[in-house]
Amino acid sequence: MADLDIATFITAWPSLGLELAPPWMLTGACEDQVRVLLARLGPGYRRQGDSAIHETAVVEAGAVLKGPVIIGPGTLVAAGAYLRGGVHLGAHCVVGPACELKSSLLLDGSKLAHFNFVGDSLIGSGVNLEAGAIVANYRNESDGAVIRIRHGERVIDTGVVKFGALIGDGCRLGANAVIAPGALLPPGTRVARLGLIDQGVPDATAGEAPSQLAR
Repeated sequence: MADLDIATFITAWPSLGLELAPPWMLTGACEDQVRVLLARLGPGYRRQGDSAIHETAVVEAGAVLKGPVIIGPGTLVAAGAYLRGGVHLGAHCVVGPACELKSSLLLDGSKLAHFNFVGDSLIGSGVNLEAGAIVANYRNESDGAVIRIRHGERVIDTGVVKFGALIGDGCRLGANAVIAPGALLPPGTRVARLGLIDQGVPDATAGEAPSQLAR
């Protein structure tokens, strides 16, 4: 996977100090990854069990946090948000009302506006999801087949049935856009409102051209 270096999508990724592995392997073990980060946290966090919330963060009443969870400095988790399966939020992130975030890491300044679902994903810095944008993590239409991704001139067989996306720094997803399981979005990608990005390769049509990214 030499040509699929997470740091080429997420510049600050090396600063986390996590193991070198394909993104779908990291999200599949996201609870373990967040526990590693918990063990390295510095001062300024309020800790309860396997959750840590920075003293400058705001978690509104009605949000549900199922550890392990890290909420970074200046971050907002709004009422009705639901975090589970191992979640790390960097500094100055926003998880808005009625958002569900599962087994995912968001770096500094990334925002989920409201009514978003993001599953099993790695999200860079300064990423913004408008209302209703979805990052799906399971191919329900193919009964949960192993996720295969078109990447350049080859197809990657991830060996997993759940993986959302690797979303690079500064990406923007418009309202009600859908990112199908197994997407690799380079930094600065723009997805139109109501847009669909599907880079998956169904077993029966491996030669099918992938959806194009809107830049």
